[in-house]
Amino acid sequence: MADQVRCNICFHNCIIEEGQAGACRTRTMRDGKIVSLNYGQVTSLALDPIEKKPLNRFCPGSMILSVGSYGCNLRCPFCQNVSISMADGRQRPESEYVSPERLSMIALELKAKGNIGIAYTYNEPLMSYEYVRDTARLVHEQGMKNVLVTNGSVKDWVLDEVLPFIDAMNIDLKCFNSDYYRNVLKGDFDTTKQFIEKALTSSYVELTTLIIPDENDSEEEMRKLSAWVHDLEIRYNKKIPLHISRFFPRSQYRDRKPTEIASVLKLAEVAREQLAYVYEGNI
Repeated sequence: MADQVRCNICFHNCIIEEGQAGACRTRTMRDGKIVSLNYGQVTSLALDPIEKKPLNRFCPGSMILSVGSYGCNLRCPFCQNVSISMADGRQRPESEYVSPERLSMIALELKAKGNIGIAYTYNEPLMSYEYVRDTARLVHEQGMKNVLVTNGSVKDWVLDEVLPFIDAMNIDLKCFNSDYYRNVLKGDFDTTKQFIEKALTSSYVELTTLIIPDENDSEEEMRKLSAWVHDLEIRYNKKIPLHISRFFPRSQYRDRKPTEIASVLKLAEVAREQLAYVYEGNI
């Protein structure tokens, strides 16, 4: 049996020893194979308006069952859900095992309250892509919908596992700067751009950019970002709504000031030079 195995779920390409965890804190080696530590471990469950995902042009006015676990493969210092996204299998938040079968039945039971399906959200759901895939398949069999809220930071083959069952996505496009992705977020800009393009081939997509003061709030960067999105709209013959959201102090940025509302409004105006559907969030 191998002493260590390389995980290839994302750009980190972690080499993991038996019983240890990768950068996401949710993938481990067990009996010589990489497996999920958080499969079915639910930390959050709520029936939300779909606009909170945020999805403004996909089944507007409907409700959706939001489910989250723990763990993430990025290290955003401004994380809005740090208590679950940065947790791990050893010091994880309170959770309960919910099988795909049980979760899909909960979703079905909530149909009477306007529920259209399940949104995989709160932490990075694709760190346990197997759970998303297994649950989403059952949800589709029930004639309901699946929504994925993701940072878009996994490899193509992982997206291939879930894409046949996903009806809509909101994908974080956190900035338009490869150095910022690498040095601040501990992510990979090219991986996210490639993920967005692949998602557009068969799913409805909206994007979200959280505006951090003095970091990704320049008009020049927003013009580059919105021009790239507009190019995708032309190539894939799809409109791609963009949510420009206001930052509030969280995690390592608790000492920062919230984004000025005027800054969000101005950047939305800049984005509208290229895009038809731009929404201001958290204002």
